[in-house]
Amino acid sequence: MRSTNIKNDLLKDIKVAVDKIIATDTQAMSTLNLTAALRHKILDILVSYSKDIPHPASGMAEHSGLSNTLIRWQVLAYVASIDLTIVKWFESHLDALSILNEIGYGKVAKGLWAVWAAEGHPDPLRYEQGKAIGHKAWCSGAGMVDYALVNYRNSNNQSQLMIIDMHQAGIEINNSEWQAVGMQATDTATVKFCGVSASLVGKENAYLDRAGFWHGAAGVAACWYGASACLASYLTTAYQQKPNDYKAMYLGEIGTALAITQQYLYYAADLIDTEPSLCHELAIRQLRAQIEKVARHTVEIVGQALGAAPFCRNAHFARLSADLPVFIRQSHGAFDLQKIGELTNLLHSNSTHGQANVWQL
Repeated sequence: MRSTNIKNDLLKDIKVAVDKIIATDTQAMSTLNLTAALRHKILDILVSYSKDIPHPASGMAEHSGLSNTLIRWQVLAYVASIDLTIVKWFESHLDALSILNEIGYGKVAKGLWAVWAAEGHPDPLRYEQGKAIGHKAWCSGAGMVDYALVNYRNSNNQSQLMIIDMHQAGIEINNSEWQAVGMQATDTATVKFCGVSASLVGKENAYLDRAGFWHGAAGVAACWYGASACLASYLTTAYQQKPNDYKAMYLGEIGTALAITQQYLYYAADLIDTEPSLCHELAIRQLRAQIEKVARHTVEIVGQALGAAPFCRNAHFARLSADLPVFIRQSHGAFDLQKIGELTNLLHSNSTHGQANVWQL
């Protein structure tokens, strides 16, 4: 079993910087009830560390010998434990930088980036003579992002990436449809591009075909895990303050699930860093499915153990509990399990070790 006592100096520095920001707000210090202004201050600090946060699949850190992918996930999990809105913005920013790095784009402008890749709007985004025209839905941070890395379907119906400077005239942001309670503060909107300048980057299907697509998907799951672990810590504290049998039972149930999932995160990070050219789709789909299940279970079990009080009187607990069920719907539920089944069957069929059962020890 991998030890949980792992030294991550970058994470330590980020924690110190974030704690200093929170310490300036008396209310936030006592309740972790974040104002919009404080969220943006924390985000600005995090973005300032962007160049120090390793890309996924970038090997082992020189000084610590840690997996660089794990270092990245630890940062994301920590930010998620503070606030899922902030980590939603920050993960998208880091993902954009990693995508551009992977496809060999070196002219990355300073500022806040986002990846907006949802499809399905009836007036889809198009690229005509250097201009972006049409709509993009599900754009988190739409009103605050400096640069958007977006995809569209070209004339060959292939996915193509382009960069759009969001400080242009001709961009309309409509968040009237965003009625969420959980993740309400993410500033998620449908954006209309009315013939604004855009730059194509990468080859056709570079976004979907690169190995990093799945490496990035695992990073989102690390955010889910970070929030789940934080909610579980409230149960640990409650048991330490007032121990009883039923709290111990719930703590044992959740602690086991989180510990197993933690080990799988360590395994997946090592897998990505030791075989960076492979996408590891099956392993990462399984990781996401496991963390989604643990997240749902944690919200339910911790709530049963602690009752209504923290939902009603603890701003941080209440916010995480409301946000997490919405965030994990970035998973695709039954469709993901279907794909895991298909890939597992393929693994059985292609087994080269003479094993009839790939789960055999």
